[in-house]
Amino acid sequence: MDNLIISGSNQTPTVKLQRGLIEISGRSIPEDPVAFYRPVMEWLNQYVENLPEFTQINLQFEYINTSSSKALHNILKTLNDKVDESHRMEINWFYEEGDDDMFELGQFFEPYLRIPIKYIQTEE
Repeated sequence: MDNLIISGSNQTPTVKLQRGLIEISGRSIPEDPVAFYRPVMEWLNQYVENLPEFTQINLQFEYINTSSSKALHNILKTLNDKVDESHRMEINWFYEEGDDDMFELGQFFEPYLRIPIKYIQTEE
């Protein structure tokens, strides 16, 4: 399975998807979130069919709009549905010091996930 790399812009996040590592970072305010995240979901749907023993998920959003939050929910649900004793995952949820909205977004997702979330505060 090939890696998927999407370079970020002022409106879209950088996405790096490879075996054992999923990273999404930056601003997520694309004009059409469904179209932007479509290749990500396609990649993930293939990925979950042959998961490694461990997958690290690093999420570091500068800003994310409501539509992108829904896409992120779909991403996390797809991964969460495949977590078991032989396929572990962990989320590193990065947020800037003082960015309560981003911290609270991670907390919003947490009750719906079996994937543990580690909150990592970064300097502004």
